[in-house]
Amino acid sequence: MKINEVSKKYQIASDTLRYWERVGAIPAVSRDAAGYRDYDEEDLNWVSFAMCMRDAGVSVEYLIDYISLFQQGSQTVQARKDLLNDQLEMVGERLSKMQKSYDKLKYKAEHYEKIDKDYKGKMGVH
Repeated sequence: MKINEVSKKYQIASDTLRYWERVGAIPAVSRDAAGYRDYDEEDLNWVSFAMCMRDAGVSVEYLIDYISLFQQGSQTVQARKDLLNDQLEMVGERLSKMQKSYDKLKYKAEHYEKIDKDYKGKMGVH
């Protein structure tokens, strides 16, 4: 799959894909005989992983560290596991804060909905 197809499929800029590859946030992408990027299933899995991590707020630097460890082989399994667990904890903390914010916003919106209904009821508006 060519870069423009990957860009459309995942709704991510081609420049971002090139950047991630250049800095090592995803492994080097397969190339065709002419030297053009030709994403195979493994490359697409790395793109999907990077997108998921970025959507969760994981830094590019973390991705670079993770990919570097992955490329060093099986002796880095524990280090990769530790990195993932650290990120999982950080995402969990952000999720908890986001849930509290969501709950507060929902409460306020419901509060104003009740006020609006009470006001309309007093005015005879249905």
